[in-house]
Amino acid sequence: MRDRAALKKSLLELHPKRVDIIILIFASAIFLLIGFNLPILTVRKLWESNTYSILSGIQNLWKEEYYTLAFIIFFFSIIFPIAKLMSLSVVWFVRLRDEQRQKLIYFLELLGRWSMLDVFVAAIIIVWVKLGALADAKAEDGIYFFGASILLAMIVTSLQGALTRRYK
Repeated sequence: MRDRAALKKSLLELHPKRVDIIILIFASAIFLLIGFNLPILTVRKLWESNTYSILSGIQNLWKEEYYTLAFIIFFFSIIFPIAKLMSLSVVWFVRLRDEQRQKLIYFLELLGRWSMLDVFVAAIIIVWVKLGALADAKAEDGIYFFGASILLAMIVTSLQGALTRRYK
């Protein structure tokens, strides 16, 4: 039978030597911020070249009056990753009942499967543009930082899920 006091402890309190979780959350947050600002894609046409970051891409979509697309990309590329990192931090640092922690991890694992969608969309755009004869596209450093952030968050979710399931 498990200790009733464990129901009131955070994962940090239950696993104080697991500094890897804190490091991974912090690294994911730093990579995410870098990924937001660095260019993710350069598209070259015959006489012009445009480089886009996630933030500038959203601003350009808004300026061109593609409001729905700008909102979707804003939500899934900015709001969702930030909310996921905040939720992972809550799971690690905040005292939750086991049931609350398990539900939160379950939803993070479920939604996390869609986290790399932005990276795949950028890859598809690059392949699609390269198939055309008049344009070229190149992935820039920002997409790698953004992808690394998402991957690290997925790893943290998996690690926290394994630690949470220990107390089931």
